Amino acid sequence: MKLCKTEQAVGQILCHDITQIIPGVVKDAVFRKGHVIREEDIPVLLSVGKEHIYVWENNENMLHENDAAQILYNICKGKHMRGSDVKEGKIELIAECDGVLKIDREKLKKINGLGEMMIAARHGDFPVKRGDKIAGTRVIPLVIKKDKMKEAEQAAAGAPIFTILPYGMKKVGLITTGNEVYKGRIKDAFTPVIKEKFAEYGMEIRMHELTGDDHEQITGVIHKMLDASMDMIVCTGGMSVDPDDRTPLAIKNTGAEIVTYGAPVLPGAMFMLAYYKGEIPIMGLPGCVMYAGRTIFDLVLPRLLAGEKLVKQDLDRLGEGGLCLNCPVCTFPNCGFGKGV
Repeated sequence: MKLCKTEQAVGQILCHDITQIIPGVVKDAVFRKGHVIREEDIPVLLSVGKEHIYVWENNENMLHENDAAQILYNICKGKHMRGSDVKEGKIELIAECDGVLKIDREKLKKINGLGEMMIAARHGDFPVKRGDKIAGTRVIPLVIKKDKMKEAEQAAAGAPIFTILPYGMKKVGLITTGNEVYKGRIKDAFTPVIKEKFAEYGMEIRMHELTGDDHEQITGVIHKMLDASMDMIVCTGGMSVDPDDRTPLAIKNTGAEIVTYGAPVLPGAMFMLAYYKGEIPIMGLPGCVMYAGRTIFDLVLPRLLAGEKLVKQDLDRLGEGGLCLNCPVCTFPNCGFGKGV
């Protein structure tokens, strides 16, 4: 590109968008890249503060910001997302389905570390809805070396940086434990909460049973639900160290592989996750899930519904960001809860 006085630019090809900003009214391009400047355009350009402008001058070693932005978009785009129109070297990625956003964090860091380009994203491992903005990309200079963009492509070779895992419909079994509920001493307040959590993702409880605190009874009901081909089993209550709380033992006695009993999240420290035959998640939910607005359950449930198989390290990473601040007005997931490293 070359710089010239605006009054001398008639007939030249504009090589970048010219933006007009009127606070509270508009921020948009009055002229787009590629526009051939006319005599009548000169007063408009001067009115937006452009006494000098850049016009196009071909250089086989350089890329315009919009062309480079398209390369960044190709690096980023995974399944179930689309791009916005390119504008001023920027492209945004938009979700095309509900699901969980996954990010290749190492690739993201590499690209942002190259300089002259950037990718900004919302937090990974959290739910997104169709139409949500996932990320924005931008090339910083107006033109950039082609070799620089090749370096970016090499750094991100293979799978894209962003992917959305859509939810799969799950057959869910719910076991509400506790003698106080089983024997009718108190009303079951846990089950409505769990049903509402699943309803957030368009799912219903397929099987529901009440049990006492007898671990053999609980184990038997879990096996009954496994035999009925449930894809996921949730056990509520009985998760503390009290002698009558036997849910962890009941889950262990099914033969399921225990991923964790305990998580660095408050509320939710006494959470348990296991997998039966390496495939079917069985969860033990502590009492806090019944009364706290957001807990460990809200952090793991969407990922399990999207088909992720969680390992202990996934739970361990929640320590930073794992403290819910119990805000007077809850804005989850638009807050720091669960957003660690």
